[in-house]
Amino acid sequence: MWFIFALLTTFAWGGADLFYKKGTDSNDKYSHLKIVIMVGLVMGIHATVYMLTQGLSFNPYDLVKYLPVSALYILSMAIGYIGLRYIELSIASPVQNSSGAITAILLFIFFPRELGMLHIVGVVIITAGVIGLAILEKNAETAALKASNIQIDKKYQIGFLAITFPILYCILDGLGTFADGIYLDEMKLISEDAALIAYEYTFLLCGIAAFLFLKLKKIDFRVFQERDKGLAAILETAGQFFYVFAMAKNAIIAAPLIASYSIISVVLSRIFLKEKLSKAHYAVIVLVMIGIALLGFADEL
Repeated sequence: MWFIFALLTTFAWGGADLFYKKGTDSNDKYSHLKIVIMVGLVMGIHATVYMLTQGLSFNPYDLVKYLPVSALYILSMAIGYIGLRYIELSIASPVQNSSGAITAILLFIFFPRELGMLHIVGVVIITAGVIGLAILEKNAETAALKASNIQIDKKYQIGFLAITFPILYCILDGLGTFADGIYLDEMKLISEDAALIAYEYTFLLCGIAAFLFLKLKKIDFRVFQERDKGLAAILETAGQFFYVFAMAKNAIIAAPLIASYSIISVVLSRIFLKEKLSKAHYAVIVLVMIGIALLGFADEL
């Protein structure tokens, strides 16, 4: 069942990525905070509804217990939201999209287990495909900017913004997923339900803090006018719901599989933003699909 949950997470987060891109204004330096507000709001609502409908009780201590994981995730996501303002420079960075592989390696080093050959081959293929897609996207973006005669400031091509955001995102997200694997799978420090509710309420608190900051700065923000950010938040929350259960069952394999959500993002971007895929893009997508199929087949053996 973990495989189905991982796939649902992949599709949900791929869709969220599309709407994050659509909802980000490169001229709005508070755009990332507005996304945090929307995600926090939706996650808070979902946590409350899920808790009430499932007859669960909320233990505030779970917020503290799960805080190391929540903090790593939320910080990495906030950095990712900031990076969206510079999407022409950091789109689909190979470093950023390697966090799932880093998690799998860390889990294998600290919690070694015997993996079948199909699992290993599947993870390698998916990771190679994600990195390959990232390189293709970066090259395509650079070519498009050159074709339109846009002069790119060199300090942003190879400097702080282009390098730091992907590296920070990769490290923090990789460590967060590694910590999640420990909490949910390896050491069973917290239940799936408690982790989900704790994370979503922590994000809600961050959203409230961001909202108060914007009010203090007298920045206009209207929830019902943020359609794209709202859709991204809904898909992000749906993905988080399935993600927790996938990681609780098979973290070392689920992490790199879920990291392939960038494939879904690219396909959706081409469909809804009317962009064309090259033959190389199609080849990479097929490669990743083969890797995913291998993991699914191996799980049935």
